[in-house]
Amino acid sequence: MKPPPALRPYRRLRLAPPPQDGYQWAMSAPRRPDQHHASRRATGIGVLAIVMWATLAPLAVYSRAVPPFQLVAVAFTIAFLVGAAASLLRGRNPLDQLRQSWRVWLLGIGGLFGYHFFYFLAFRLAPAVEVNLINYLWPLLIVLLSALLPGVRLRWWHAAGALVGLAGTALLVTRGGQVAIRADHLPGYLSALACAVTWAGYSVLSRRFGHVPTDAVAGFCLATAALAGLCHMIFETTVWPTALSGWTALALIGLGPVGAAFFVWDHGVKHGDIRLLGALSYLTPPASTLLLVAMGAAEGHWTVWAACLLIAGGALLASRDLLRRPRTA
Repeated sequence: MKPPPALRPYRRLRLAPPPQDGYQWAMSAPRRPDQHHASRRATGIGVLAIVMWATLAPLAVYSRAVPPFQLVAVAFTIAFLVGAAASLLRGRNPLDQLRQSWRVWLLGIGGLFGYHFFYFLAFRLAPAVEVNLINYLWPLLIVLLSALLPGVRLRWWHAAGALVGLAGTALLVTRGGQVAIRADHLPGYLSALACAVTWAGYSVLSRRFGHVPTDAVAGFCLATAALAGLCHMIFETTVWPTALSGWTALALIGLGPVGAAFFVWDHGVKHGDIRLLGALSYLTPPASTLLLVAMGAAEGHWTVWAACLLIAGGALLASRDLLRRPRTA
């Protein structure tokens, strides 16, 4: 009998190391069901910001006597206190969350304060209809700019849903009428465009700093409150609410649409579906308008209902990924 052939020595299987950019590797790898569930949960948390922003206009009705920058300063001070209290309840030192790089601070302050600065400046320099219309380019810009993020693939239904939402918002803002573009209002138009670009850029770039904890937003709120207070002292005269309803609205604005909303939005754009969040943001104008109509602070119009149908259809189209079952790797 011939001796058995010599067995080859066992060779250990070596796996190629992941790329240095761990974030890109994680985003490009197939998602497991648990990762998909985590993304859905983060997206749902981000949607809470859209719900809170819809209450801003109704609450502003009761605090209309307060100058804009004064309102921003007070509201963001409340937001800072809420964020700091939340950190303490989780056993974290709020001061530790302030130790971030200058790039993080530039993004956070530029996003929060820059958006509100250009927003109020635009309303001073141009009519409200045109300013609102240009300002609400930011959800569409978020959807389009998200394609530049590593591992994020922009599908046709995301862009189409955002465009349909923009059409519905245009109908709602203009009430089916024409928009008069005038050269003397150009500074206001540019301020409104800067407003839209600022918020879209902040939202998309926040995802690149996914390692920064959401607790750091409290520091951005504090800095924004300080800068808004400075603008208030330069440009405005201090006016406080005279009724309990005004004080209540001011407190609720700081707790909700100009408070907790920015914390949940930060979590959503960092860990959720940023394309879907951008498209769903077009739900804010009709939801806000419906609340104003219910309060009697605005009149119902056929354009309101048509805009609601358009925006709801666009949101449903953009939600195609969320409605599909996750694929296992």
